[in-house]
Amino acid sequence: MSSFIFLVFVFLFDPPVAAREVSGPEESFLNCFHDRHPDASTGIVHARGSEAYNAIYRSNIQNVRFLYSAAAKPAVLVTPASESHVQSSVICGKTSRLRVRVRSGGHDYEGMSYVSEGEGFLVVDLVNLRSLTVDIAKGSAWVAAGATVGELYYRIAKASPTAGFPAGLCPTVGVGGHFSGGGIGTMLRKYGTAADNIIDARLVDAQGRLLDRSSMGEDLFWAVRGGGGASFGVIVSYKVRLVYVPPTVTVFTVGKNLEQNATQILNRWQHVATGLDENLFIRVIAEATDAPQSPMGRTVHLRFNSLFLGTRDELLPLMRRNFPDLGLKAEDCKEMTWIESTLYFAGLSGRRPEALLDRSPEFNSSFKAKSDFVKEPISEAGWGSIWQFLISSRGEPAVIIMDPFGGKMDEIPETAIAFPHRRGNLFNIQYFMRWFETEDVVTRGHLDWMRKLYAFMEPYVSSNPRAAYVNYRDVDLGTTGEASTVAATWGTQYFMNNFQRLAP
Repeated sequence: MSSFIFLVFVFLFDPPVAAREVSGPEESFLNCFHDRHPDASTGIVHARGSEAYNAIYRSNIQNVRFLYSAAAKPAVLVTPASESHVQSSVICGKTSRLRVRVRSGGHDYEGMSYVSEGEGFLVVDLVNLRSLTVDIAKGSAWVAAGATVGELYYRIAKASPTAGFPAGLCPTVGVGGHFSGGGIGTMLRKYGTAADNIIDARLVDAQGRLLDRSSMGEDLFWAVRGGGGASFGVIVSYKVRLVYVPPTVTVFTVGKNLEQNATQILNRWQHVATGLDENLFIRVIAEATDAPQSPMGRTVHLRFNSLFLGTRDELLPLMRRNFPDLGLKAEDCKEMTWIESTLYFAGLSGRRPEALLDRSPEFNSSFKAKSDFVKEPISEAGWGSIWQFLISSRGEPAVIIMDPFGGKMDEIPETAIAFPHRRGNLFNIQYFMRWFETEDVVTRGHLDWMRKLYAFMEPYVSSNPRAAYVNYRDVDLGTTGEASTVAATWGTQYFMNNFQRLAP
């Protein structure tokens, strides 16, 4: 992926770097930064081997398999306290021949915000740049790239109970990377992606210049909305458009297994989900589970997990008309505020909204993900084959998450911003596996199985190209061949026809 320098995430700072010997590019960077900020480098710049380096490096790594990998760690960590520190990091990195990676929340699926292969690099960790200014009267907010999605949701809800923002479900995700890759969530059918609702941005380019929408120009502004922001500089903040949410929303989760006609219900879902009222989002989560009562001793359990922007009394007749197959009942539905729904989808039901402010890594675990888009309904026989693949794979803790498109996503042209996945997509698939063992043989086994699952799914998903979602980054895409061929492979999978504009 050498054609781009993708977004990343990061930490804090320690005693004077001069307390240890450094040399080469590292020393050059430290001297350059100190010359530009003689009174500020302490606590901002952390050289490898310094006292605070490891604590800062590990502080928000979400995927711990990279702690045990052979991939290189950064020569220097920078935790800027101001935009000028970001500018100096870019300028000094360039003069010192250290590549720049950026970390805002630490969720990069392949660890690209904090590990690398090959030549030396530094990490700009935006953890201290997380200011938020909400202007309800103007319907907008400025959010620094080091803030998390949870912090943004919390601040918006504190300002108004009927304002929200359409981004992802995980509250610890940093907005810097999430927004720049698109950002899909429970309101995408009503309002589009997070990137569709960015109206300005502040970015430090490769020359160290601080630019906003006016000074960067519309081409660059187009690219940083869905094209991977750190490919084109370091985004330090976004201005976003707030959206209306009703005082009461409704959520439900209904479970079905194969013995309860789950396949037939899913088949109906894939035919109707994109055409439902745009206020209704129903995703499906599938996983194989042990089931002693099943003839095979295992089954596949589906969870139909939903947000409706309205009341239960409005939702139930809509479901009876359009999706009676699920058998939704009043007792399945929970009414709440929008901010409470963000806790519900984050697995924090019953907690106070302040729980959204917790930036701690959610799991001390490893994970791997892949993605697909589905344009034609999968037959019931096809689903049966997929279930058999999952059921026969004991010891592989994978889930398949399917997010419906349609609604607003059908209305926005694929060239409107760099995020291209619009009309014609029935749903997105995320294949996700998490494990807690740290042995290399276990990790390699899980990674190999995920590749087999991905290969197995090829007949059922989009093709020419087989589309993928850049926020579910997958380094297996385009890993063989010449550099230009490799880039064209993953580039067109992530960005479709927009890749030619992103990398002419």
